[in-house]
Amino acid sequence: MARYTGPQCRLCRRETEKLFLKGDRCFTEKCAVERRQYPPGQHGQRRGKLSDYGVQLREKQKVRNTYGVLEKQFRKYFHKAERKKGVTGEVLLQFLETRMDNIVHRMGFAPNRNSARQLVRHGHFLINGRDVNVPSFNVHVGDIVEVRTSSRDLDTIKDSISRVEQRGIPSWVEMDFQNFKGKVLQIPSREDIQLTAQEQLIVELYSK
Repeated sequence: MARYTGPQCRLCRRETEKLFLKGDRCFTEKCAVERRQYPPGQHGQRRGKLSDYGVQLREKQKVRNTYGVLEKQFRKYFHKAERKKGVTGEVLLQFLETRMDNIVHRMGFAPNRNSARQLVRHGHFLINGRDVNVPSFNVHVGDIVEVRTSSRDLDTIKDSISRVEQRGIPSWVEMDFQNFKGKVLQIPSREDIQLTAQEQLIVELYSK
């Protein structure tokens, strides 16, 4: 499976804002965006003004990199959102938010989406008591996500739960950390999605 293997902080610096790709590190003074508030590369500090297309492209890249989705899959999500009733940009973000790896991260079982993706692939989670090891699996309202009993002593999961107050838990999920499980209460609205993105620019980009 193709995936991005370069520096995570480089992606944040390219957008000149925090995408929270490194988990708890993003909340400290070690965050690369805090230390160098300009794009990476030899000419990072001398980049000129973006064109309208450039602004749309950067918005798309920001959302795509935030959720760790490659271009081909991201485009499929967009076309799927186009066919569904509702505001296309908002529906697109809802599809991304209800991915299995994002749900695991939002519930506090992993410090970031990259770690959540790895934990899901290695089979550490169940949905409604059934094995799921596909990070892109679409979680529905009412589904119960829980840590496999044999995986509850993993340091990554326990440490992430201990720091969950720093990141916060969204209102559209209900957590039971004592039993290592959570429930999806509803599909998140745009106000519930913690993402500083102008999704309409993505719609304009793909609609050309």
